[in-house]
Amino acid sequence: MGVLHRFGAAAVATVMLLAGTAQADPFGPEVQRWEGREGAAVYFIQAREVPMVDIQVIFDAGSARDRGTPGLALLTSRSLDQGAGELDAGALARRLEDVGARLSTSAGRQQAQVHLRSLSDATALDASVDLLEKVLAVPAFDEEAVQRELRHMQQNLRAERQSASNIALRALYAAMYDDHPYAPPPSGTEEGLAALDASRVAAFFHEHYVAANASIAIVGDLGREQAEALADRLLGALEGGEPAPALPEPPAEPAQEEIRIRFPGSQTALMMGLPAIARGEEELEYPLRVANHVLGGGGLVSRLYQSMREERGLSYASSSSLNIMPVGGPWLIRSTVEAERSEEALEVLRAEVERLARDGLEDEEIDATVRHLTGSFPLSVANNSALVGQLSVMAANRLPTDHLARYIPRMEAVDAAAIRRALDERLDPTRMVTVLVGPDLENADMEMDPE
Repeated sequence: MGVLHRFGAAAVATVMLLAGTAQADPFGPEVQRWEGREGAAVYFIQAREVPMVDIQVIFDAGSARDRGTPGLALLTSRSLDQGAGELDAGALARRLEDVGARLSTSAGRQQAQVHLRSLSDATALDASVDLLEKVLAVPAFDEEAVQRELRHMQQNLRAERQSASNIALRALYAAMYDDHPYAPPPSGTEEGLAALDASRVAAFFHEHYVAANASIAIVGDLGREQAEALADRLLGALEGGEPAPALPEPPAEPAQEEIRIRFPGSQTALMMGLPAIARGEEELEYPLRVANHVLGGGGLVSRLYQSMREERGLSYASSSSLNIMPVGGPWLIRSTVEAERSEEALEVLRAEVERLARDGLEDEEIDATVRHLTGSFPLSVANNSALVGQLSVMAANRLPTDHLARYIPRMEAVDAAAIRRALDERLDPTRMVTVLVGPDLENADMEMDPE
């Protein structure tokens, strides 16, 4: 049995044991927090079971900061590990491989992240962190390497144009958020990518990849003193800078209520959504999590699956998701259906949304969902990767250290009245944007060629 498997079992057993107590003990691992240079939040979980350390440096540098050049945040993130200092991309990768470390970068709408996984052996960890410091302090942003990543993004963009679902998602965000920073796609647009080069990437990095705009999550086989030293090294590698300004609230009304896009194929992609929840709105968040699970987040037992698949055979894939973001994260519904049944499917989806908004949930649905969500919670803290993901969310949003510990009690406190209040406040079917992308749509707003 491998060490990762043994750690996962131990973590799950620990959380389940704690959750079974009636005392005020934590329901999850102990989280430590302190402030580093320029006020950067540092969150730490000691996990001695595996000789590994995961470090995630998070920046408020997602696509919401692109400012008119969609794709800039993602290109910066993709270019970050393509060389640092005197090391080109190949040399950096070989140095990481030599010490058994793995470095990765990512960027979405909200944040950009740099993740290092290293052995906890002192020599290996020190060498790995040296390389991460170099990446954060002196990224090369060589024009050739940046252009190579840019070409990959342009290829991906062309591939997205082949997908009705991707086209629908872009149109949905644009209609929900209008001129808000969440509207443009993180992967960019043809016009946005055409305007990018190494100098734009470097400027974005120097503005946003700074200590005042950073937070750090550390999980692994080390003590508090070691974790503080690592955080100090990494924050010291960054320029001081300024934190990114707060994002505006999303628009109260959508730019367009329904969008129909003709697109060749045999199926139609249907999507619906509206801005619904912001990070920190806990009195609404947990009831809405339960409501979303019942609507379409619960897979085979969800209402959408039952009505769309089991009862009518309309779709193999219908789901919903609640996306919690710093401001106005969207509640989304997705489905793919045979083109000739598009209008019927749309009626069913809208009826399910209206039913939820009007009638709420049955007590049996609430009880079953709460049991499922609390029962599956241990999997979210079952290994280092899961823990550092949870901790990164906490660090980026400066959540209290008992955020994980309070998940089960908060979920168990959800009742029909709380769900009713949350739905009344955040689910207004008349404000939902609807997008259909498929062939032979009546009254189409536009027509798209996959080429």
